[in-house]
Amino acid sequence: MPIAMTSHLIALCFDANDPRLLAHFWAGVLGWEMADDPNEGIVLLPGDDTGFRIRFLAAQEPKAGQNQMHMDLTSTSLKDQQQTVARSLGLGARHIDVGQRPEEGHVVLADPEGNEFCVIEPGNNFLADCGFIGALACDGSQDAGYFWSEALGWPLVWDQDQETAIRSPRGGPKITWGGPPLNPKTGKNRLHFDLAPPAGGDLQAEVGRLVSLGATRVDIGQGEVSWVVMADPDGHEFCVLTPR
Repeated sequence: MPIAMTSHLIALCFDANDPRLLAHFWAGVLGWEMADDPNEGIVLLPGDDTGFRIRFLAAQEPKAGQNQMHMDLTSTSLKDQQQTVARSLGLGARHIDVGQRPEEGHVVLADPEGNEFCVIEPGNNFLADCGFIGALACDGSQDAGYFWSEALGWPLVWDQDQETAIRSPRGGPKITWGGPPLNPKTGKNRLHFDLAPPAGGDLQAEVGRLVSLGATRVDIGQGEVSWVVMADPDGHEFCVLTPR
């Protein structure tokens, strides 16, 4: 299906108890500009080919359990990896243990609200041609990977042993799904995608297309809003916004 007929990935959204604090942290880690958008709230604007914004949305609920999605940050050298870790710790991150083995070269950290992320060792072939955000790594099935490939019009760049990955033809990070076993879902995800139909597109037509691909409409208490909340085949929420 041609890219022009598919949704665009507009933003990666974080639920945050303190959106400004969390935005300041990630602006410092990524080197992105922080802005207040009247329509989107606090956002980070990419300074590279990432292709989407990062939004921070106010939420009252504390984080519970491990997130279903995290960022993998790349390194050009061991010194570069150490500098990213040190910069993150200086901004308020902490080391965490999610079961990683001592021989693994990546460093697992959590941001000030406990959202996990990894700083990948240099020489990682899978992320070799990606930018600083090498991947958005998701806990999800092969079916979820196939769904998102069709939803965004991004080709599969990995599909082996029930693990899948997609990437925009324009570059930027890969989105990966690790396959079974899936971790149990603990309420609404704290990270989700915002999509939008192409300019001039029809919101309800796009919602119908996504349903035909395996998505469902869900109610998370959003009330009367201009966007549509949906879930992918694994039950992970995302939003489809009104095209501008």
